[in-house]
Amino acid sequence: MASGLSKIEIITNFTKFAELQSELGHLGVRGMTVSQVLGCGIQKGSAEYAIEENEEIVLLPKQMITLVVETEKVHDIVEAVKQTLYTGHIGDGKIFVSSLDNVIKVRTGDEGVDAL
Repeated sequence: MASGLSKIEIITNFTKFAELQSELGHLGVRGMTVSQVLGCGIQKGSAEYAIEENEEIVLLPKQMITLVVETEKVHDIVEAVKQTLYTGHIGDGKIFVSSLDNVIKVRTGDEGVDAL
């Protein structure tokens, strides 16, 4: 059973993806999964801060980038993601971090960090 693995899920808009991908590469991230998703936050899809005026939810196109990394790298990766994506405006994104029990590479049977 593997230990010391974490999953980082980053949800953000499309505008900074190339910059984020480059930064993650410089940090030694060896793989990622990118999905196109729809979603909204507390503003319900509005680009405005007046959330009480928005009664209807509008789902906006976003990207979800999923990484599985060694837990000891999480802090550095999260800090780099925050700096790369930050604009100070609504829609900069969210980062979710969770621990994983194991990762298994199907082709080789490698587990844990060896499977990354």
